[in-house]
Amino acid sequence: MQLSSVSDVEFDASLTELRQLAKTLGFEVVGKFTQKRAGFDRTAYFGTGKREELKEQILENQAEIILIDHEISPSQAFNLEKEAGCEVMDRTMVILEIFHRHASSRYARAQVEIARLGYMAPRLREAAKQAGPKDRARSGTGGRSGGESHGELDRRKIRDRITELQKELDGMALERRTQRARRQERRDLARVALVGYTNAGKSTLMRALTGSEALVADKLFATLDTTVRALHPESIPRVLVSDTVGFIKNLPHGLVASFKSTLDEALEASLLVHVVDASDPGFERQLAVTEEVLDEIGAQDLPRLVVFNKIDRAGDEAALHAKYSGCLVISARREADIARLREAIEAFFQKRLVEAELFLPWSAQKERGHIFDTCTVLEERADGEGVFLRVRGEPEAVKRLSEQFGRRTPAT
Repeated sequence: MQLSSVSDVEFDASLTELRQLAKTLGFEVVGKFTQKRAGFDRTAYFGTGKREELKEQILENQAEIILIDHEISPSQAFNLEKEAGCEVMDRTMVILEIFHRHASSRYARAQVEIARLGYMAPRLREAAKQAGPKDRARSGTGGRSGGESHGELDRRKIRDRITELQKELDGMALERRTQRARRQERRDLARVALVGYTNAGKSTLMRALTGSEALVADKLFATLDTTVRALHPESIPRVLVSDTVGFIKNLPHGLVASFKSTLDEALEASLLVHVVDASDPGFERQLAVTEEVLDEIGAQDLPRLVVFNKIDRAGDEAALHAKYSGCLVISARREADIARLREAIEAFFQKRLVEAELFLPWSAQKERGHIFDTCTVLEERADGEGVFLRVRGEPEAVKRLSEQFGRRTPAT
């Protein structure tokens, strides 16, 4: 459904996105059905005449499911299913199903289940309303109180399950805070977070930068849980790279909390690498969606590097450089481009490095490996008591090492 306020470019981009979502679920799209209106039909989404056309197209293509590129009400979905004779999934339901299939961590699975249950509850009420008084139980049996309908029983079970899941999440939140505190203690590790719209190529870049076996698939939300790997070959300072869940326009409200909770790594990063699909005609809209969500989670002040990916497929490199000062325009499939991105990341962290002189007594040479792993050793000289090392590294790491080895202990 194309509303009057939506341009043709935006409408086509949204339908393309829905097609990709369908692909992610393993569906084969056999046809496209559109209508231009000032607003949705309150009864069954499409207007009366268009619903008749839709039924003919469903029969012609032997379609089994209708995917709607909006979130529709339970009554609209029920009435459209009744008239069309096949299942209806709105955009929210499609995304929820993808998240349900792809969430792998305990925290993500619980968040997604809460969102799905919240989505189901009003639809159960609609089903009960359509069923009418025949659904009303005459006595309390099978766990039901007297007069409680099957629909009411289902809704009570949903409420109880949501309460149970929320308690689990509260417990896991404490674990996550503890893990974040431990990571914060390791400030000698520089952090980069790859952020951007889903299917922009973040996982491909993650694999190229770190040598990891990150899942790479031409699907939306192919991976939901954050992956963290070290830049490979390792640099000085050692840089950790995290791949975050992809952004998307009109994310279901119930998934917003779950989605934002996956961006913790972005908030802990020193640098955000914002990956944009340069070949997508709607990349400007996608870029704006990502920036908006980053602002919402409090990441607006974090330094970022905008990287336009997939330039080998389409896009005007000169125009991108002119409009987005300081951006990188690359293809994740070209080694030379990955090398340029790596150099840009390393250069960012090199600017922050500080120098200091350390003294390592002969009795403490077991710490030598740690110093070489943490910093770049610029100069080394020895005397009878130990070794002097001039080092360059992250401010926090150098400060900690200086407190431990910054001065020669007087001989006794």
